[in-house]
Amino acid sequence: MNSGKNFAGVIGFFDEPRALLEATRQVRDANFARFDSFTPYPVHGMDAAQGIKRSRIPYVTFVAGLCGFLFAFWFQYWTMAVDWPLNVGGKPFNSWPAFVPVMFELTVLVAGLSTLVAMLYFNRLPNVFRRGFDPSITRDRFALLIEPPASEKEATEFLEQIGAKEVRAVYAQGWFE
Repeated sequence: MNSGKNFAGVIGFFDEPRALLEATRQVRDANFARFDSFTPYPVHGMDAAQGIKRSRIPYVTFVAGLCGFLFAFWFQYWTMAVDWPLNVGGKPFNSWPAFVPVMFELTVLVAGLSTLVAMLYFNRLPNVFRRGFDPSITRDRFALLIEPPASEKEATEFLEQIGAKEVRAVYAQGWFE
């Protein structure tokens, strides 16, 4: 145990993505409350192995885009037909084809900004309280981290049992410590 720092979890390193994928399934099946995998590139099937559900971000994007579209149509209709009707070139006051560019632009703007905000919210970003614990993870290593409430001994033994090549405890290294 490292004195003076908070226990953040136990990390196990694997040689190949298949080994990590199988280990991730075993950790999920062993009912560890909090764990995460780290790979240098996307590994097909990792979301299912971790038990991660489909993201809600596409639904947020769709609803926000629809709201932007409807607001753009309503605002242009209200401006041109109700509040300040002008006869432009003999067109009707509610000439919706003229509204299409603004409706498109506002749909894209509102959907894009809401997607950004939803991504930050759902992923709990920006993460300023924890730093990376091994620089090589994003380059050439496959790792699996088991976080508390699992004990250090329990997590270490389990990772060794499922075939981790290297296992070590990780201690918090927050930006604001």
